[in-house]
Formats: sequence, C-alpha cells, structure tokens
Amino acid sequence: MKDIQSQHDHRRISIEKVGVKEISYPITVLDKAHHHQHSVATVNMSVNLPHHFKGTHMSRFIEILNRFHGEINLRSFHLILEEMKEKLEAQQAHMEVKFPYFLQRKTPNKTGLLREYSCKMHGAYDSEDDLTLEFRVPIAPPGMEQTGEGLPKSLGHWGNADICLRFRHFIWIEDLIEMVEEVTSHNLQWPTSQPRTSQKTLSVEELAKELGRRLNNHPAISWFSVTVENLSEGFSTFATLEGPQ
Repeated sequence: MKDIQSQHDHRRISIEKVGVKEISYPITVLDKAHHHQHSVATVNMSVNLPHHFKGTHMSRFIEILNRFHGEINLRSFHLILEEMKEKLEAQQAHMEVKFPYFLQRKTPNKTGLLREYSCKMHGAYDSEDDLTLEFRVPIAPPGMEQTGEGLPKSLGHWGNADICLRFRHFIWIEDLIEMVEEVTSHNLQWPTSQPRTSQKTLSVEELAKELGRRLNNHPAISWFSVTVENLSEGFSTFATLEGPQ
C-alpha cells in the first residue's frame, strides 16, 4: 500500500509538532537498592516535520517505544530520540515520560513506609540531546513525627519542593531525593553567626536558597530550577530560583 503520509508536500508549510500523547506504558527504571524498579508511565512522543512531508504514521512511535521494552535510562532515552528522528525523518524529536517512583522510608517505630515521588523525564534531540529530570518532594509540617505506639499521626501537608535538573553525568534518583529531604525535613545546619530560624517560621525563601546552594555545588548537575511552595488555606506562597549561580 502506498505511504501517503510520507509523500512530499508542495505547500511548504512545516508541521511544528506531530505525535502521540498520554500513552500508558509499563517501564523499568534504575533503582539503587534493588537494581531495577517497575512502574507505569504516561508517555508523550512527538517530532517536528519539515515542510516537504505531509505527516507520519502514528503507529511508528509505538513501534520504536516497543523495541526498547520499557527500559528508561539516560542511554535508552538518547537512543529512542535518535531513532525517532531518523526513522521519521524529522528535524527534531521529543519525548516526555511521567512516572511514580517509590522509596522505602523507615518510621520511628521501625516499620517500612513506601513513599511515592512524582517524576518526569523530558528529552529533545536535533543535533544533540537536551535531557531534563523533574521530581517533586512533598514537605511535611515540622514537629509532626510519630514517637509512640499505635496508629501513625497524619503528617499534614506543608507544601512541595519541585526540582528540575540537567546532568553532566549519571546520578541516582534516590540520592537526589535524599539530598532534598535533608533540607526539607528542616535539618539545616545554620552558620553559628546566624541563629537558626524557628521550624514553625521556616520560609520558602530559606528552603529554596539552601536547596539551590546544594544543587549548585553538586558536580553531576549542570543546571537546575527549584520551586518551593507552601500550601495554605485560600492561597499559597512560593520561591523559585535557577542555577548555576
């Protein structure tokens, strides 16, 4: 059968993006403690087509994704984008993978709590890669730790820390989350010349600045964006910064 979609189009109108979105797809991501972790992702895939093509077969996106059997890491992300660009004869390829990532956390009564973190990887490829990782770390209000027996207390919801990164080289998601939680659990080591702010009045600005300082000093990170949000009834406050600084 003749491939109409790949025929030349003489109208000279470029398609900015064409693709598929909201694909629910089983994936495997790297896990520091267990080597791999299985999850279910929402995948968006698209390409920029030159003006001389009418379009592309949407099934080709799924065919390319299937060839990698849902293994998502820095190397496979590059290879998928490269194959999308080559096979679809596109100017640029894009892919976004959103997935929940789970970590086991110890509670004061020694029971394991499986905590979920929302993650997103986005890649674009023309002549070189541009890959970012985004993740959200929930921030619990201070002074709410469970110390006794019985049912755990509700941690409430102080807010969130949203982080977006570009890498120089590989780094574990677990290490990034733990670095953020060292700050957002209100365990900051303030300089002796500056008395530590009360936990109850710890501000979004202070948290964002400390997260920015740690990310800025990390050798694997080439660029970052931090947004700390404090949720309140009827409104919220936030602070955002980018680096390197």
